[in-house]
Amino acid sequence: MTDATQAPGGVRRAYPSRRDLVAGSGTLGLAAATPAGAAIGRADESLDSAWLQAVLERYAAFEGKASGGPGDEACGAWLEGELRRAGYACRRQVFDAPFLDLRAANLAAGAASAGLTANPLAPVTGPGGVSGPLRLASVPGDLQGAIALVVLPHKRWVTLVDPMAARPLEDALARGAAAAVLVTTGPTGEAIALNVSPHRPAPARPVAILAPKDAGPFLAAAAEGRPATLTLDGTAGRRPAYNLIARLDRGAARTLVVSTPRSGWFDCAAERGSGLAVWLSLARWLAQADLGVDVELAANSGHEFEYLGGEHYLEEAAPPPERTAMWVHVGASTAARDWHAFGPLRPLPSADPQRVLTATADIIDRVRPAFAGLAGLEAVLEATALTAGGEMTNVLKAGYRTAIGQYGVHRYFHTAADDLRCTSGELVRPAAQAFRAAIAAALGRPAAG
Repeated sequence: MTDATQAPGGVRRAYPSRRDLVAGSGTLGLAAATPAGAAIGRADESLDSAWLQAVLERYAAFEGKASGGPGDEACGAWLEGELRRAGYACRRQVFDAPFLDLRAANLAAGAASAGLTANPLAPVTGPGGVSGPLRLASVPGDLQGAIALVVLPHKRWVTLVDPMAARPLEDALARGAAAAVLVTTGPTGEAIALNVSPHRPAPARPVAILAPKDAGPFLAAAAEGRPATLTLDGTAGRRPAYNLIARLDRGAARTLVVSTPRSGWFDCAAERGSGLAVWLSLARWLAQADLGVDVELAANSGHEFEYLGGEHYLEEAAPPPERTAMWVHVGASTAARDWHAFGPLRPLPSADPQRVLTATADIIDRVRPAFAGLAGLEAVLEATALTAGGEMTNVLKAGYRTAIGQYGVHRYFHTAADDLRCTSGELVRPAAQAFRAAIAAALGRPAAG
């Protein structure tokens, strides 16, 4: 998706744009232009809140992170430069990812009009749109030729693979709907983008997402079957994306793998950025720490397509299980902000506890102490196919026996409002410290350094 469609609603930005970074203007641009080694700083600096904040700001400034898009590509190039300066050998694993560049995304019914988020695998409508009566999918009966309004129950939504989203959508299309609009009822009123799987049949008709905060007039129109027009005009296809793989070979018998997703919906400052800041901090530490292992880092694209980049890395490039000492996956919402929900949402200085940490049975007792006191993460679960979540599920299924995995769904997850208000260096720092301590303990090494 283009940057314009990655940030609907005019979300105000308080950080440099990608144009500023490319031009080298602003604090972050100047940091990128410093002598080799200076940008990533001292070994201890990567645990400073200010250093972590700078990483968050740099990531956010790339704006939309759609797989293979300008923001995702530029972010990968920046990380590659940082890791090369830290001593890693880097390579890019290229694969094809779906994309949708939207020129217009809108639902109109009478005087009501609202912007939409689109399903990148579903057909577009062209500039003329699709017109028909707007009808509630929850009402039984024929939907032939209608635009079905599918109101999902309240949830912190993640993926269209979720049966609670997939089934009502499939039912509406099976009843003849010409198009469907999902209302992703959630904790903020914002439209929540949904991951989609390229391995499943794509919807045969246009599918879009409407913010609950904009849904009122359309619910009224759908109750009466009033005419409406859905417009999703754009270009869809496939384009190259890449996983960034960085390695330190020390002649060890086995490798420590540390992975994180890089791409995502909209700017994803807290969803992706907080975990990426932890990952980059770990990269700096691992470049200098003696843990008795080789190190391989992966920052994967394709995440919004049900972990597509992670699948490619796992199947084609990752060290085999028998040569892997441990796999650590730093996933979504590692250190996102919590919010008071009494009346208007108000930011809190604490982390959203809707984050999960898992560890395999062989190391879980060594991992738990590192995360003591970190809301959500402190309740470490044994990593299994049922509890691991996200990309770690595929890692375990592939036979990797020693692993730590983290994932979460913060309040503004998968929304255009997931900007720098949703995280901070202060929130990231305890998580970065905890991951260092957990890795060292799991490998039987001191955590100093």
